[in-house]
Amino acid sequence: MTLRVDVLTLFPDAIHQYASTSVLGRALERDVWSLHVHDFRDATDDVHRTVDDTPFGGGAGMVLRAEPILRTVSQVPDLARPIIALTPSGRTFTHEVARELSELNGFTLLCGRYEGFDQRVLDLVVDDEISLGDFVLAGGELAALCVIEAVVRLRPGGLGNDESALDESFGDGLLEYPQYTKPAEVEGLAVPEILRSGDHARIAQWRRAQALRRTIERRPDLIERRGGLSDQDQALLAKYAPLDGTAPTG
Repeated sequence: MTLRVDVLTLFPDAIHQYASTSVLGRALERDVWSLHVHDFRDATDDVHRTVDDTPFGGGAGMVLRAEPILRTVSQVPDLARPIIALTPSGRTFTHEVARELSELNGFTLLCGRYEGFDQRVLDLVVDDEISLGDFVLAGGELAALCVIEAVVRLRPGGLGNDESALDESFGDGLLEYPQYTKPAEVEGLAVPEILRSGDHARIAQWRRAQALRRTIERRPDLIERRGGLSDQDQALLAKYAPLDGTAPTG
Protein backbone atom coordinates (compact mmCIF):
# COMPACT_ATOMS: atom_id res chain seq x y z
CA MET A 1 0.00 0.00 0.00
CA THR A 2 1.22 3.48 -0.86
CA LEU A 3 2.02 5.66 2.16
CA ARG A 4 0.07 8.94 2.01
CA VAL A 5 1.82 12.01 3.43
CA ASP A 6 0.00 15.35 3.69
CA VAL A 7 1.89 18.53 4.57
CA LEU A 8 0.26 21.77 5.71
CA THR A 9 2.66 24.64 5.10
CA LEU A 10 3.07 28.26 4.01
CA PHE A 11 5.88 27.23 1.65
CA PRO A 12 4.61 24.40 -0.57
CA ASP A 13 7.35 24.87 -3.17
CA ALA A 14 10.02 24.06 -0.58
CA ILE A 15 8.35 20.71 0.11
CA HIS A 16 7.69 19.85 -3.54
CA GLN A 17 11.17 20.74 -4.70
CA TYR A 18 13.09 18.53 -2.27
CA ALA A 19 10.54 15.71 -2.36
CA SER A 20 11.05 15.36 -6.12
CA THR A 21 14.79 14.65 -5.81
CA SER A 22 17.05 11.74 -4.85
CA VAL A 23 15.63 8.98 -2.65
CA LEU A 24 12.24 10.64 -2.14
CA GLY A 25 11.79 11.42 -5.82
CA ARG A 26 12.57 7.87 -6.91
CA ALA A 27 10.27 6.49 -4.22
CA LEU A 28 7.48 8.76 -5.48
CA GLU A 29 7.96 7.38 -8.98
CA ARG A 30 7.68 3.83 -7.61
CA ASP A 31 4.47 4.73 -5.70
CA VAL A 32 6.11 3.90 -2.38
CA TRP A 33 4.53 7.09 -1.08
CA SER A 34 2.34 9.95 -2.28
CA LEU A 35 2.65 13.61 -1.37
CA HIS A 36 -0.22 16.06 -0.86
CA VAL A 37 0.76 19.61 0.05
CA HIS A 38 -1.73 22.21 1.30
CA ASP A 39 -0.99 25.92 1.65
CA PHE A 40 -3.08 27.07 4.59
CA ARG A 41 -2.73 30.65 3.38
CA ASP A 42 -5.37 29.62 0.80
CA ALA A 43 -7.87 29.22 3.65
CA THR A 44 -7.57 32.78 4.93
CA ASP A 45 -10.62 35.05 4.91
CA ASP A 46 -9.16 38.50 4.22
CA VAL A 47 -7.75 40.25 1.18
CA HIS A 48 -4.24 40.24 2.64
CA ARG A 49 -4.34 36.47 3.27
CA THR A 50 -3.25 36.99 6.86
CA VAL A 51 -2.06 33.88 8.68
CA ASP A 52 -0.56 35.41 11.84
CA ASP A 53 -1.31 37.99 14.52
CA THR A 54 0.16 39.41 17.71
CA PRO A 55 0.02 37.25 20.85
CA PHE A 56 -2.54 37.83 23.57
CA GLY A 57 -0.75 38.95 26.72
CA GLY A 58 1.99 40.69 24.76
CA GLY A 59 5.41 39.51 23.80
CA ALA A 60 7.72 39.45 20.81
CA GLY A 61 6.88 37.91 17.45
CA MET A 62 3.72 36.74 15.79
CA VAL A 63 1.56 33.65 16.31
CA LEU A 64 -0.08 31.55 13.59
CA ARG A 65 -3.84 32.06 13.66
CA ALA A 66 -6.02 29.05 14.29
CA GLU A 67 -8.72 29.65 11.66
CA PRO A 68 -6.74 29.09 8.42
CA ILE A 69 -5.30 25.85 9.72
CA LEU A 70 -8.62 24.58 11.05
CA ARG A 71 -10.32 25.43 7.75
CA THR A 72 -7.63 23.61 5.79
CA VAL A 73 -8.08 20.50 7.89
CA SER A 74 -11.86 20.60 7.46
CA GLN A 75 -11.65 21.22 3.70
CA VAL A 76 -9.53 18.14 2.96
CA PRO A 77 -11.88 15.21 3.62
CA ASP A 78 -9.24 12.54 2.99
CA LEU A 79 -6.48 14.21 4.98
CA ALA A 80 -4.20 11.50 6.34
CA ARG A 81 -4.29 10.83 10.08
CA PRO A 82 -2.71 11.24 12.54
CA ILE A 83 -2.06 14.97 12.25
CA ILE A 84 1.39 15.70 13.65
CA ALA A 85 2.54 19.21 14.51
CA LEU A 86 6.26 19.90 14.28
CA THR A 87 7.00 21.80 17.50
CA PRO A 88 9.96 22.27 19.88
CA SER A 89 7.87 20.77 22.69
CA GLY A 90 6.99 17.56 20.86
CA ARG A 91 8.42 14.13 21.54
CA THR A 92 11.90 13.71 20.11
CA PHE A 93 12.05 12.21 16.62
CA THR A 94 14.13 9.03 16.64
CA HIS A 95 14.63 5.97 14.46
CA GLU A 96 12.00 4.22 16.55
CA VAL A 97 9.47 6.99 15.86
CA ALA A 98 10.34 6.87 12.14
CA ARG A 99 9.69 3.13 12.13
CA GLU A 100 6.41 3.68 13.98
CA LEU A 101 5.26 6.14 11.30
CA SER A 102 6.48 3.90 8.47
CA GLU A 103 4.01 1.23 9.58
CA LEU A 104 1.01 3.55 9.14
CA ASN A 105 -1.07 4.02 6.00
CA GLY A 106 -0.40 7.76 6.17
CA PHE A 107 0.03 10.84 8.31
CA THR A 108 -0.10 14.63 8.08
CA LEU A 109 2.67 17.03 9.09
CA LEU A 110 1.80 20.56 10.19
CA CYS A 111 4.61 23.08 9.66
CA GLY A 112 4.80 26.07 11.96
CA ARG A 113 6.31 29.54 11.51
CA TYR A 114 6.94 32.64 13.60
CA GLU A 115 6.34 32.04 17.33
CA GLY A 116 4.33 28.90 16.71
CA PHE A 117 0.68 27.89 16.64
CA ASP A 118 -2.33 29.28 18.43
CA GLN A 119 -2.76 26.61 21.14
CA ARG A 120 -6.30 25.91 19.94
CA VAL A 121 -4.91 24.33 16.77
CA LEU A 122 -3.03 21.82 18.90
CA ASP A 123 -6.04 21.28 21.14
CA LEU A 124 -8.62 20.83 18.38
CA VAL A 125 -7.03 18.95 15.49
CA VAL A 126 -3.50 17.80 16.30
CA ASP A 127 -3.00 14.18 17.37
CA ASP A 128 0.72 14.26 18.10
CA GLU A 129 3.71 16.60 18.27
CA ILE A 130 7.25 15.84 17.15
CA SER A 131 10.52 17.72 17.61
CA LEU A 132 13.77 17.07 15.76
CA GLY A 133 15.75 18.09 18.82
CA ASP A 134 16.68 20.86 21.20
CA PHE A 135 17.17 23.63 18.67
CA VAL A 136 14.97 26.11 16.83
CA LEU A 137 14.33 26.44 13.09
CA ALA A 138 12.64 29.32 11.28
CA GLY A 139 9.84 26.96 10.28
CA GLY A 140 8.71 23.37 10.14
CA GLU A 141 9.45 22.67 6.48
CA LEU A 142 12.98 21.35 7.00
CA ALA A 143 11.77 19.28 9.92
CA ALA A 144 8.93 17.86 7.80
CA LEU A 145 11.34 16.84 5.05
CA CYS A 146 13.61 15.14 7.58
CA VAL A 147 10.67 13.18 8.98
CA ILE A 148 9.42 12.21 5.52
CA GLU A 149 12.81 11.00 4.29
CA ALA A 150 13.53 9.03 7.45
CA VAL A 151 10.13 7.33 7.19
CA VAL A 152 10.03 6.68 3.42
CA ARG A 153 13.41 4.94 3.42
CA LEU A 154 11.97 2.41 5.89
CA ARG A 155 9.03 1.53 3.65
CA PRO A 156 9.32 -1.51 1.38
CA GLY A 157 10.89 -0.25 -1.84
CA GLY A 158 11.83 3.08 -0.31
CA LEU A 159 15.52 2.58 -1.05
CA GLY A 160 15.21 0.24 -3.98
CA ASN A 161 17.20 -2.32 -1.95
CA ASP A 162 15.32 -3.03 1.28
CA GLU A 163 18.44 -4.53 2.87
CA SER A 164 20.08 -1.10 2.91
CA ALA A 165 17.79 0.21 5.65
CA LEU A 166 18.65 -2.76 7.86
CA ASP A 167 22.38 -2.11 7.76
CA GLU A 168 22.56 1.57 8.70
CA SER A 169 22.98 3.57 11.87
CA PHE A 170 20.19 2.89 14.39
CA GLY A 171 18.85 -0.01 12.32
CA ASP A 172 19.83 -2.41 15.12
CA GLY A 173 20.02 0.22 17.84
CA LEU A 174 23.70 0.86 17.06
CA LEU A 175 25.70 3.40 15.11
CA GLU A 176 26.92 2.14 11.76
CA TYR A 177 30.38 0.59 11.38
CA PRO A 178 33.09 2.45 9.37
CA GLN A 179 32.75 2.24 5.58
CA TYR A 180 35.53 2.14 2.98
CA THR A 181 35.76 2.16 -0.81
CA LYS A 182 38.50 2.29 -3.48
CA PRO A 183 41.40 2.97 -3.51
CA ALA A 184 42.73 0.60 -0.87
CA GLU A 185 45.07 3.27 0.49
CA VAL A 186 44.63 7.04 0.85
CA GLU A 187 47.50 9.20 2.14
CA GLY A 188 49.02 6.27 3.97
CA LEU A 189 45.76 5.06 5.52
CA ALA A 190 44.84 1.58 4.34
CA VAL A 191 41.53 -0.21 4.31
CA PRO A 192 41.50 -2.82 7.13
CA GLU A 193 42.87 -6.06 5.76
CA ILE A 194 39.86 -8.05 6.95
CA LEU A 195 37.58 -6.16 4.55
CA ARG A 196 39.73 -7.35 1.64
CA SER A 197 39.90 -10.94 2.86
CA GLY A 198 36.78 -12.21 1.12
CA ASP A 199 35.79 -13.98 4.36
CA HIS A 200 32.23 -12.69 4.69
CA ALA A 201 31.59 -14.31 8.07
CA ARG A 202 34.63 -12.60 9.61
CA ILE A 203 33.76 -9.33 7.87
CA ALA A 204 30.26 -9.43 9.40
CA GLN A 205 31.74 -10.07 12.84
CA TRP A 206 34.30 -7.25 12.42
CA ARG A 207 31.60 -4.81 11.33
CA ARG A 208 29.41 -5.75 14.27
CA ALA A 209 32.34 -5.20 16.65
CA GLN A 210 33.15 -1.83 15.10
CA ALA A 211 29.51 -0.76 15.37
CA LEU A 212 29.49 -1.76 19.03
CA ARG A 213 32.72 0.09 19.78
CA ARG A 214 31.64 3.25 17.95
CA THR A 215 28.32 3.24 19.81
CA ILE A 216 29.97 2.70 23.19
CA GLU A 217 32.37 5.58 22.56
CA ARG A 218 29.95 8.05 21.00
CA ARG A 219 26.43 7.10 22.14
CA PRO A 220 26.58 5.04 25.33
CA ASP A 221 22.92 5.88 25.89
CA LEU A 222 22.05 3.59 22.98
CA ILE A 223 23.90 0.72 24.64
CA GLU A 224 22.00 1.36 27.87
CA ARG A 225 18.73 1.37 25.94
CA ARG A 226 19.61 -2.07 24.56
CA GLY A 227 20.12 -3.35 28.11
CA GLY A 228 23.92 -3.42 27.91
CA LEU A 229 26.25 -5.78 26.09
CA SER A 230 25.53 -9.46 25.63
CA ASP A 231 28.21 -12.08 26.17
CA GLN A 232 28.43 -12.47 22.40
CA ASP A 233 28.90 -8.71 21.95
CA GLN A 234 31.69 -8.67 24.54
CA ALA A 235 33.41 -11.58 22.82
CA LEU A 236 33.26 -9.80 19.44
CA LEU A 237 34.69 -6.63 20.96
CA ALA A 238 37.55 -8.52 22.58
CA LYS A 239 38.32 -10.27 19.30
CA TYR A 240 38.00 -7.43 16.79
CA ALA A 241 37.79 -4.05 18.56
CA PRO A 242 39.19 -4.12 22.12
CA LEU A 243 38.31 -1.06 24.16
CA ASP A 244 41.48 -1.28 26.26
CA GLY A 245 43.80 -0.48 23.36
CA THR A 246 45.21 -4.01 23.02
CA ALA A 247 45.62 -5.42 19.53
CA PRO A 248 42.64 -7.31 18.10
CA THR A 249 43.05 -11.06 17.84
CA GLY A 250 40.67 -11.68 14.94
